[in-house]
Amino acid sequence: MDLQNLTLHTDKYQINMIYAHWKMNRHNNIRVFDAYFRKNPFQNGYSVFAGLERIIHYINALRFSEEDILYLKNQPENYDEGFLNELREMKFTGNIYSVAEGAIIFPNEPIIRVEARIFEAQLIETALLNFMNYQTLIATKASRIKHVAQDDMFFEFGTRRAQEADAAIWGSRAAYIAGFDGTSNMESGKRFGIPSIGTHAHSWVMDFESELEAFRAYANVFPDKTVLLVDTYDTLKSGLPNAIKVGKELEEKGYRLKGIRLDSGDLAYLSKKARKMLDQAGLDYVSIIASNDLDEHVILDLKFQGARIDSWGVGTQLITAADNPSLGGVYKLVARKDDDTYAPVIKISANPEKVTTPGFKTVYRIINKRTNKAIGDYIAFPEEKVKEAKQLNMFNPIHTYIQKTVTEFEAVEILQPIFQNGEQVYELPTLDEIRAFHNSQLDLFWEEYLRKLNPEHYLVVLSESVWKVKTDLMASKS
Repeated sequence: MDLQNLTLHTDKYQINMIYAHWKMNRHNNIRVFDAYFRKNPFQNGYSVFAGLERIIHYINALRFSEEDILYLKNQPENYDEGFLNELREMKFTGNIYSVAEGAIIFPNEPIIRVEARIFEAQLIETALLNFMNYQTLIATKASRIKHVAQDDMFFEFGTRRAQEADAAIWGSRAAYIAGFDGTSNMESGKRFGIPSIGTHAHSWVMDFESELEAFRAYANVFPDKTVLLVDTYDTLKSGLPNAIKVGKELEEKGYRLKGIRLDSGDLAYLSKKARKMLDQAGLDYVSIIASNDLDEHVILDLKFQGARIDSWGVGTQLITAADNPSLGGVYKLVARKDDDTYAPVIKISANPEKVTTPGFKTVYRIINKRTNKAIGDYIAFPEEKVKEAKQLNMFNPIHTYIQKTVTEFEAVEILQPIFQNGEQVYELPTLDEIRAFHNSQLDLFWEEYLRKLNPEHYLVVLSESVWKVKTDLMASKS
């Protein structure tokens, strides 16, 4: 599935760098890169990782076609024929480690680690970040929206406002991972098995002589799945009364009106009025669905106002991540492998948040054995044997005076092997398994870290060994 060749889905400077490495006979040197992000989007307290499945498909299909080679051959850089032949033979031969899709993740910790020839590791940067950044952004937004009304149903309605087809298709998958219950996008439904949801548009109503005639016609075609859009003309004077008439007519035929949808106006007021009218007509089982530029802020406010809405169709604000349209993930060189040793490297910046954390590292989630809640994430070198430790000193790498000593903990390594020596060793879970995993991840965290407003800062720390390597390298480069 989705084994489309996207090898040239990269930036030209990646091609130029691997060409320069080839010219200098450095292209087979093994290098280690970390992919991570620096800041949670939407002022959220956490993020939700998504995009791994597409990254896996991309790596498995990574080949330069003759069409790709011809395009490169015609570039003004005049790449050597030997380089182009190297590209013809290229396939991914390295190692990739990643957190699982649906995992709760935090800034400044490796989400994906790539260990490969610089020729390969440099090439895949752009696509890897593209898939990780977008899908993680949408999954995080969806989780944040779901969190403000956890018992309600949520549907992704954003296809027509997304940035082209791939964004719509993979964005709806990311939303489903994070708790949404369905999508209007039929391709996503077919490809991923996401429940597809749909009613009718205003044009359906406008194409008939009367609203009542339109409702009756629709109900006649879908008698057991009828959801009526009631705001084409006047919601309370026309739409609701006509929907109630059709609902009663369906009852007489042995069916039930499934729901009504509100797509404009004062949703709090209209939903309360609609609930009262439906209940008085004996249609208390009819669900009220709302759409119309919804996001977590609007939904939370509607809940505060007592809106009687059971299900939410969320479109533009979700699929475009309108209030924070970029995750800002980065891909940084952290180590050079020489023989069997890893030499750490660092990037220094005048902006402290842009100073990288050097070395071949892994990440442990530290979980309190008594509460089964996460205490913090611990970045360490693999040889430190964190799982066997009886005590950990966890200190904030920015504010080092903030320290916590933990005992009675379990250290769970969250980076797992995906590719080994170019071969996929990770068995892709089903989408429903990923979704269930995400729900189990939420259970690991106290509500203070998950809340929408002013979430508590979750601790992501460096081991003392990693911190020492980082400070020593910073000193040596100054």
